[in-house]
Amino acid sequence: MFRASSASGAGSEPAEERRRVLLKLSGEAFGGGSLGVDPDVVNTIARQIAEGVAAGVEIAIVIGGGNFFRGAELQQRGMDRARADYMGMLGIVMNCLALQDFLEKQEIDTRVQTAITMGQVAEPYIPRRAIRHLEKGRVVIFGAGAGMPYFSTDTVSAQRALEVRADEVLMGKNGVDGVYTADPNKDSSATKIDSISYAEALQRGLRVADATAFALLMENRLPMRVFGIEGEGNISSVLRGEKIGTLVYAD
Repeated sequence: MFRASSASGAGSEPAEERRRVLLKLSGEAFGGGSLGVDPDVVNTIARQIAEGVAAGVEIAIVIGGGNFFRGAELQQRGMDRARADYMGMLGIVMNCLALQDFLEKQEIDTRVQTAITMGQVAEPYIPRRAIRHLEKGRVVIFGAGAGMPYFSTDTVSAQRALEVRADEVLMGKNGVDGVYTADPNKDSSATKIDSISYAEALQRGLRVADATAFALLMENRLPMRVFGIEGEGNISSVLRGEKIGTLVYAD
């Protein structure tokens, strides 16, 4: 279901329908394999997002924070899980601000909304305001995860996509270009799947997204496309609706 771009004036032609997507990007991609932010990588990502905006796509974004902190891993080293997760949320905000900066260098109007209030650097997360920004052609980046511990950014992506009424979730992955019959890094016989239903993926035990995100998307019949971030132009291609990666759909 596509969205009207904006209300047209009296007597004018109906507004052109526009595609609205939620793009999930891994934090590890922002670090280029290292701790922190790699400006060259973020600039490349921003340029591809700008191409999607130029194609008329309404783009909301959720970013991970794994290039700074991962709460579950810090917990394994003895840190309180809730506190570690909050640290991860702050790492996500740093990624959001970096992407915003490079998008604005591409002359793309961008807003960062955070689930933890930090008025000096971002707006609070308000779904209706986010929708209005999208209707005006602005890119909206959601930071600080869900604002609560124990929630993955996969789950936040599903929840935000539903609240802003996205047409599709585009799940960018590091090190894999879609959904496979088995882990391609461990099983050389694994083959990529072009499309699969939520029900079949569940039945076959395929790891597509975390269980909560998967359940939200399946229950609300919102399609998800899983694709690899690293490929040249992959982000701009998936934003334009090209059939790369794996489509996961409701029956």
